[in-house]
Amino acid sequence: MQAKKRYILVTFSGVLLVLFYFGGLRILRNGNGHNVDQLSSLRSYLDHDDVHYDQDLHISPRQRRVARTNLYKNHKCRMETCFDFSLCKGDFKVYVYPTQEGEKVSEAYQKILASIRESRFYTSDPSKACVFVPSIDTLDRDHLSPDYVKNVPTKIKSLPLWNNGQNHVIFNLYSGTWPDYTELDLSFDQGQAILAKASLSFHNFRPKFDISIPLFPKDHPKKGGNRGDLQTNNFPIGRKYLLVFKGKRYLSGIGSETRNALFHIHNGQDIILLTTCKHGKSWEKYKDARCEQDNADFDKYDFHILLHNSTFCLVPRGRRLGSFRFLESLQAACIPVLLSNGWELPFSEVIDWNKASILGDERLLLQIPSIVRTIGNEEIMSLRQQTQFLWDTYFSSVDKIVMTTLEIIQDRVHKHLARDGFVWNRSPGALVMVPQYSENLASFPFYTSAIGVKPSQSFTAVVLATTPLVTQSVTFTKLLKSVAKSAHAAKILVLWNVDRPVPLKSKWPTLEVPLAVVDTETKMISSRFYPYDQIETDAVLSLDEDALLTTDEVDFAFSVWQSFADRIVGYPSRSHFWDEAKSKWGYTSKWTNDYSIVLTGAAFYHRYYNTLFSEYLPAKLRHRVDELGNCEDILMNFLVSHVIKLPPIKVTQRKIYKETMLQSTNPVRKTSEWLEPQHFNDRQTCMNEFANYFGYMPLVRSQMRLDPVLYKDMVSNLRKRYKQIELVDARPRTS
Repeated sequence: MQAKKRYILVTFSGVLLVLFYFGGLRILRNGNGHNVDQLSSLRSYLDHDDVHYDQDLHISPRQRRVARTNLYKNHKCRMETCFDFSLCKGDFKVYVYPTQEGEKVSEAYQKILASIRESRFYTSDPSKACVFVPSIDTLDRDHLSPDYVKNVPTKIKSLPLWNNGQNHVIFNLYSGTWPDYTELDLSFDQGQAILAKASLSFHNFRPKFDISIPLFPKDHPKKGGNRGDLQTNNFPIGRKYLLVFKGKRYLSGIGSETRNALFHIHNGQDIILLTTCKHGKSWEKYKDARCEQDNADFDKYDFHILLHNSTFCLVPRGRRLGSFRFLESLQAACIPVLLSNGWELPFSEVIDWNKASILGDERLLLQIPSIVRTIGNEEIMSLRQQTQFLWDTYFSSVDKIVMTTLEIIQDRVHKHLARDGFVWNRSPGALVMVPQYSENLASFPFYTSAIGVKPSQSFTAVVLATTPLVTQSVTFTKLLKSVAKSAHAAKILVLWNVDRPVPLKSKWPTLEVPLAVVDTETKMISSRFYPYDQIETDAVLSLDEDALLTTDEVDFAFSVWQSFADRIVGYPSRSHFWDEAKSKWGYTSKWTNDYSIVLTGAAFYHRYYNTLFSEYLPAKLRHRVDELGNCEDILMNFLVSHVIKLPPIKVTQRKIYKETMLQSTNPVRKTSEWLEPQHFNDRQTCMNEFANYFGYMPLVRSQMRLDPVLYKDMVSNLRKRYKQIELVDARPRTS
């Protein structure tokens, strides 16, 4: 037994000696004065292109050290470590440094600064600010660009509140330059500032601190912007082309690999991928064998025809990770297929891009055709609709891009009020949702059907009183009694907008529901849309003091509003039109087959719109309404249509809704001010001023009118639920 153990031990020792002997020979054979790392012969799990190297090999060692220092110094910044929350105890406010005389500012950066200054976040007092934005143009840091601003490091450090960038936001679209386009080469140290930058990579993006913004062109509109091209759910869902791309091809350098390989999946039938070498000053010097054919094919197709006739649009990276093709695809309802490995997508902190795009892989280019062919029609329609929502809500203008950036920062600062992904990725989006209004989604008019909540079962009537003797008016008393008889009326609130004391309680009629009188401080017409604490119901019935409504009309309009809680629902309607001769918008009260405005002199709406009217709209619009003593109803219609992208709803065919349309209540004046030429001219002016502010015309035309069942039918009136509606005087109005 002992001999057997010794035999095994000797054999094992001999095998080890042989292994060491041959291994030693290999080391000696590979040596020859060179120290070779054996691990270098093993295949890496990472592709060579996936490893992030410092590409800046063509600059001086000192410049390289500075760039590397700027790249990594504050790489670990987070809101908890590099942001001073003590400055944000009150409302979220943003301060923009004054622009110095003679300072070079590009048109795009002027739009950004103007958007902030016109927003509800802006403050001119730096002591009240939570966030600071330099007026120094940092958008283009490519020193070969004509928009490059010199001496930025010195200018940035001289900012009186810079404090190493803490609580500052730096906007940037382009960084680095040819040939390497180093991503964070801004030529200045941004310190602890939040970087709102295009073409950010996963590697350099600081989560929950930096913000990835889209690359947008210089002519991107400041406000409004064009609507998405998918106006209806058009069929068939599949378009002429399956996948398209048309753009530059780089023959060498960063970003060239992907675009150089696109010809492999181009088939000239339903997949049209066109590139051209014909760009730059010396393209002929570096052209390859494919350039001539590529250039010829490139000129055969119109880019916009391809864009609007394809189901999917390829968005490969360029010199930088971002591309103009991204926003172009969103607007055209062409589903983006992204080929830009490592790109931190715009606003990815809040936007779920899986619902609006296809995330491809540059290394798996040949699989892209089979991937898009497997996507069914139902998913295509869903993706396409989401591209339109995201474009219209967050990307169609510079103003929306800037506001989205600031709203994200506000959510980080006020975490208890932060909106979740459901709100950000569902119409109408987060930009029109004031988080201070409520933490409960059921309190907003947009989500009742989505979360299975029924809208308000009662309403508060808000009556605007503007004449001193209103309590002696038969029309006013009759209106209050008609509203109070409604089974759904919870309260009547009279806004005393008169420069005289409120009448004694004995002067007011006795009603079945509580009556409250609010003596408004400002006596301005915009006060009718202030979010008063006395309004406790979701539904608000807005009334003028001389409105003519029966109880049945009130009840029917309220029943319609319960099905359309996000709309204005009412009786009097008006319309807008484009006057070609005058090149401006017109306002008309003529009866036509369509309408776009429902006047708030007799209409239901959700009380949340009072909050938007008072806090979302800029003060200058409300001041303009007060100055004219007119147009507050038009402005409310602009606001609601802007938010929901839908028209109001008209109910039944009442042609006269105001007593003053029949005769004036002023004994000195024979006609009502509603019929005065100046009143009409002011409303024409308002239409154009409001459209100019919004950057587009938000009003939407409609031809729908909702009537009660059996309305005007030749049956007994006893069979009808709303019996009084058909008995209303329907004399045509005089204007």
